[in-house]
Amino acid sequence: MFFEALGEYNFLQQALITAILVGISSGIIGSFVVLRGMSLMGDAISHAVLPGVAISYMLGINFLIGSTVFGILAALGIGFITERSPLKNDAAIGIILSSFLALGMILVTIAKSSTNLYHILFGNILAVQRTDLWVTLVVTLLVIVLVSLFYKQLAVSTFDEIIAKSYGVNTKVIHYFLMVLLTLVTVVALQTVGVILVVAMLIIPASTAYLLTNKLGQMIFLAVTIGVLSAVVGLYVSFVNNLASGPCIVMCAAVCFVVAFLMSKKSSIRRIKS
Repeated sequence: MFFEALGEYNFLQQALITAILVGISSGIIGSFVVLRGMSLMGDAISHAVLPGVAISYMLGINFLIGSTVFGILAALGIGFITERSPLKNDAAIGIILSSFLALGMILVTIAKSSTNLYHILFGNILAVQRTDLWVTLVVTLLVIVLVSLFYKQLAVSTFDEIIAKSYGVNTKVIHYFLMVLLTLVTVVALQTVGVILVVAMLIIPASTAYLLTNKLGQMIFLAVTIGVLSAVVGLYVSFVNNLASGPCIVMCAAVCFVVAFLMSKKSSIRRIKS
């Protein structure tokens, strides 16, 4: 049924391609997020984009624009609070996450968009338009190219910030560079899994890969593979059983993690190598 429909309906083809692209970009960026211990940052940005979605809806513009703006504002805001106050990073994240999420809920209520809110929260990949597909493709290619170009800087600053500084790497610039990429990936993943579950696509495939290897390059490859596999299988399960696509995709990723967790014989104190 699924494969017959895939050959017949363009919307399903677009959904599949978009899901694959999100799996690729999430796997790449998620690997650095997991290794840097920035899972909370991904969660904060994924929730912080909600006001941008609501404002975009009210203005009648593509939600990707508003989401990107607010995602970057959230990342900058967290960095600003951490640097200019005695508060630690987790407190700054909590402040930004809760404030932006509350603002987003208020704006969504003002916009009177409960139906769209459900799709925002849990994703609606079958509603992906061709424009969204092209944006997702551009972001994925951008992530691949930029991570390839700055791989060494990202790797050394991830493993040892002091050594990175001794090599002349501007770790602050690299940090915000990664935050921008994280925001872009988060925004394009909204259509696939929604605000609530987008962080799962960033964290679960990368965490699963972390259990299976101790080399950064292999970790990224495995995270991408698991992300793509979860996206494809999740879309198949959601279509066949008429279920929400986002939760199905995330549950497939979770199953992969459980299998890797049970099968992995790696020591819990091992270290990833570049």
